[in-house]
Amino acid sequence: METITSRQNPLMTHIRKLAGSAAYRRQTGECLCDSPKLLREAAQWGADVRTVVSVLPWDGPLPDHVRQVLVPPEVMSSISPAKTPQGVLFTCAIPVLPVPETLPGRRYVVLDGVQDPGNVGTVLRTLDAFDADGLLLTGGCADPFGPKTVRASMGAVFRRPVWSVTPEELGALLRRSGGLENQNNRITAGSLTVDTQERNVYKDGKPVELTAREFDLVELLIRNPNRVYSRENLLDLIWGYEYRSDIRTVDVHIRRIREKLETVPAEPEYIMTKWGVGYYFKA
Repeated sequence: METITSRQNPLMTHIRKLAGSAAYRRQTGECLCDSPKLLREAAQWGADVRTVVSVLPWDGPLPDHVRQVLVPPEVMSSISPAKTPQGVLFTCAIPVLPVPETLPGRRYVVLDGVQDPGNVGTVLRTLDAFDADGLLLTGGCADPFGPKTVRASMGAVFRRPVWSVTPEELGALLRRSGGLENQNNRITAGSLTVDTQERNVYKDGKPVELTAREFDLVELLIRNPNRVYSRENLLDLIWGYEYRSDIRTVDVHIRRIREKLETVPAEPEYIMTKWGVGYYFKA
């Protein structure tokens, strides 16, 4: 372990630049994090920690390649981005995540133009708590690897993928991922189109006559592709609690919908059964 006492040391200059410049972070591929808790989170979740700078020797587990540096409190105060330094800073490689061809999960958060780093970090922490699959940033959002954002995320930035995309990239990605196109009030999936404003359904461009309940079922399922609803869920959402005793009502309506929408009702392409659980719309 080495000791640095000069504020003008190249490493100290490097850390100050990481704290203050998103462009420098992008150029170097590193970010700056502060606090013992964040360092423990980074080590636990396999982040590529490069350098640890602390006032006291760090006693937690670290890979052998990590550079460890001791500095006096006054030097720590000069390089820490926090008003009240917590005695530990570390640099970490920013994950290189190309925009994927498709999104593998089903639950993502999109932020557009959120420039407050604390808000971006808070959203990251919240989506992590709800086990969401990742975060997509567009429209000039705050740097997800800025010190304030990382601190507000409380380590979630090490656990959840974050992509920065243009609006055009975001639209193309969502279309590739879901197989659904929502233009104005129309949702299209394969040969089916649902007009939610006019409450009409079309198959291969031709109108399909559905009852009000049948349309409500189709709209709910197509708006939430691959989400499985139990019969009890569907009774509550579409019919209301007064129908809870007549659970087979759902099966009857699903059968009639398949007869109208599916090419081969016995081998459905859209309205699928999850045996023992319920029904879902296959995206």
